[in-house]
Amino acid sequence: MPYSLIWLPSVLERAGLKVAVTPGWEDRGHGDVGRIFGVICHHTATQARGNYPSMNTIIHGRADLPGPLSQLGLGRDGTFYVIAAGRSYHAGKGIWQGLVNGNSNFIGIEAENTGGSNDFPWPEVQMLAYQRGVAAILKHIGQPAIFCAGHREYALPKGRKPDPSFDMIEFRQKVQAIMDNGAPAVLIPAVETATAPGQTKPRPTLRRGGTMNTAEAVSFVQKQLKIDVDGDFGAKTEEAMRTFQISIGLVPDGIVGPKTWAALDKI
Repeated sequence: MPYSLIWLPSVLERAGLKVAVTPGWEDRGHGDVGRIFGVICHHTATQARGNYPSMNTIIHGRADLPGPLSQLGLGRDGTFYVIAAGRSYHAGKGIWQGLVNGNSNFIGIEAENTGGSNDFPWPEVQMLAYQRGVAAILKHIGQPAIFCAGHREYALPKGRKPDPSFDMIEFRQKVQAIMDNGAPAVLIPAVETATAPGQTKPRPTLRRGGTMNTAEAVSFVQKQLKIDVDGDFGAKTEEAMRTFQISIGLVPDGIVGPKTWAALDKI
């Protein structure tokens, strides 16, 4: 029988976010949740490579803690992965706004990030998705932004947890602004903002699984990156793109948007 949080995908999708459900998510959980009062933000503190390499761990758990370890995962490209509709072991001992039952009363979001300097600043597309996803959830449950806590703010004793690695006060301000004023429907431009020299029209933003991908555009990217050319923006192309972006000082989101197109043209 499905658990209570079966509304998660539709709420995120209505906010214009990219959502992917994992098999069996409706019945996954350590029993059902109680009343949901808010959201606890986390980062995975795992590897720097890939969009959401922590998936297996978040679903199945670790040797010391069985999964699911959160209801939602957030990839570096801004995709929300729906892990569980029931209770997850993400919070542990703590308190926020007088609430001490974090696993029962808060939705956990595990965003892919090492938590170190090699993964900071966070990809803009991921941060915007994080803010908009939290705003959508809080609006759905009728709570203000103060009911969004960082794990490090909730966890006891203080200092037990360091995540997430961004400023939670600023994060909540942006979440509240989205709740009050709305947000743009598109996180990043769908095409270049201007036509590049030698092009007849602006080129589309490319990403793994993107609907704007064309074999011609992807093949050009692969040639510039000096990887196998097959016209398909798969995992290898995404990883090569992240490596390229790191090498030139761009945020490594693996997405070919206007700034990355401009950099590829200079190769």
